[in-house]
Amino acid sequence: MAQDVAQEKQQLHAMVDLLAPEQVHTLRGLIKEMLDPVARAIANAPMDDEPLTSEDEKALDQAREWLKHHQGIPHERVLAELGLTREEVDNYQEPA
Repeated sequence: MAQDVAQEKQQLHAMVDLLAPEQVHTLRGLIKEMLDPVARAIANAPMDDEPLTSEDEKALDQAREWLKHHQGIPHERVLAELGLTREEVDNYQEPA
């Protein structure tokens, strides 16, 4: 089994060497997420099956009704209004 893992890692190294520069950046981000214990815990967490309250339902109905008559607000605009960039959000790390 250890031999299989070592061989797979060797194959991965060879594949990484074939990637274009922008693919290397993307793969690095993916691997970073895979190794992050918090991201792993979130990815493996069970679905939230807590029932919605009547207050939740009302808020969702209001939001759906609003969207029937208005255009949605793009994420980038919300970030700009908060003084944030997409990169800052993507690279955010909890304070130690």
